[in-house]
Parts: sequence; structure tokens; C-alpha cells
Amino acid sequence: VGDLRRRDNPERKSKRKVPTLAVRILITDDHGVVRQGLRMFLSLDPELEVVGEAANGDEALKMSRELSPDVILMDLVMPVMDGISATGAIRSELPDVEVIALTSVLEDASVTGAVKAGAIGYLMKDTEAEELGRAIKAAAEGRVYLAPEAAARLMREVRTPESPETLTERETEVLQLLARGKANKQIATSLYVTEKTVKAHVSSILAKLGVQSRTQAALYAVRAGLVSMRELGEE
Repeated sequence: VGDLRRRDNPERKSKRKVPTLAVRILITDDHGVVRQGLRMFLSLDPELEVVGEAANGDEALKMSRELSPDVILMDLVMPVMDGISATGAIRSELPDVEVIALTSVLEDASVTGAVKAGAIGYLMKDTEAEELGRAIKAAAEGRVYLAPEAAARLMREVRTPESPETLTERETEVLQLLARGKANKQIATSLYVTEKTVKAHVSSILAKLGVQSRTQAALYAVRAGLVSMRELGEE
């Protein structure tokens, strides 16, 4: 699955046999029946491995430290610590762990809050299993994946910086590919550069635009007319 080879840890143990490159998932939701349902249908995909379940954001943070998942499915409305706070804490402390907001909430404040906290994806709980699987694999590769209705709401909230620092021609190319849902490895191949170079460009883009995540940068690209809404995360 994409560039997950670097994340594999030979010391990790699992009770069931899964491919070496299976995406490791932590499910976070305060409803046990939701966690059970997610675990059940995610287990049907041999490229996915559920490594743990958390009932609130605080548990998710602690379990993330212990389990080092690749992707966390994060509910937003939970006791003790909500999903937005947990996402911010996890992304700050464990930047290699990607977070997908998976929720029944589609309020502007929740959508923008999750993305500003660092969530790379935002999906509704009624999302089809196959789409959720694709979103998880995309997130594990560092690719943006937003439900269309979430993307539409985010576009209303995203503001183009009044005087952003000008991107170089190469940075603009990287931003366009990033916004179209390309992973660093794919961008590197397309531009005939190394992944290390792409990462440097992405860091520079985020700094110049004054945003914290690839998702915010992708939305900026749409707002600025560099890509269309239809192209957002199309990969």
C-alpha cells in the first residue's frame, strides 16, 4: 500500500495473520457498537489491521503512544476529551499518525475544527465500507480524502491569505498534485525528484500559506483556482 514500507515495524505482533504492509488502525468512538461494527467490516480487508479501540480522545492519545497506528478513525463528540482536541494533541506529539474524522456531525465548526487540528480526512458515519477503506489507505499514504459535503463546507471557511508569500513554480506544481490527492512518492515520481525534496517543498508551502496541514493547503489550492473542486483529492 503506497509508501507504508517505511512504517512497518518487525517488532509489532498481531493475533491474526495480516500482510506485512497492512495499515494499522486505531478506532476511537464512545459507542461500543460503532467500534464493533467498524472492526468487523474493516477486518474483511486483508490490507487493513485494527490494532486497538479507544472510547474517548484521552484513551486515543494514550493508545497512540503505545500502538503507533498508521491511521486513527476519530469520532468528534466524545466525553473526557473530544475528537478535535485529541486530533490536535496526537498530530502535535505523533506527526506520523494520520487522523480521519469519522462522525455523524456535519457542522461548519466541527468540520473546520477537525481539519485545523490536523485531520487529513473527514467522512460521515454512513460512508460505504469500500469508500472508508479507500480513505484509510489514502490517509496512510499522506493523501487528502474528504467527503464532498465536508469539502463544500470547508471551502466556505477557507480564506486566501491577504498577502501570502509567493510560491515558486515548483512549489505550485507540488501544491497542485498534493491537492489532487497525490502522495509524496507519487509527486516525486511525477516531477522526477526525490521524496525528500517533495517533503521540503510541502513544508515550505505550508509555511508560506500559513496553514498547518496538507488538507488546508489543498483547500487553498481550490480557493486560489489552481485546481477545481472536482479535482480535489481525486486520486
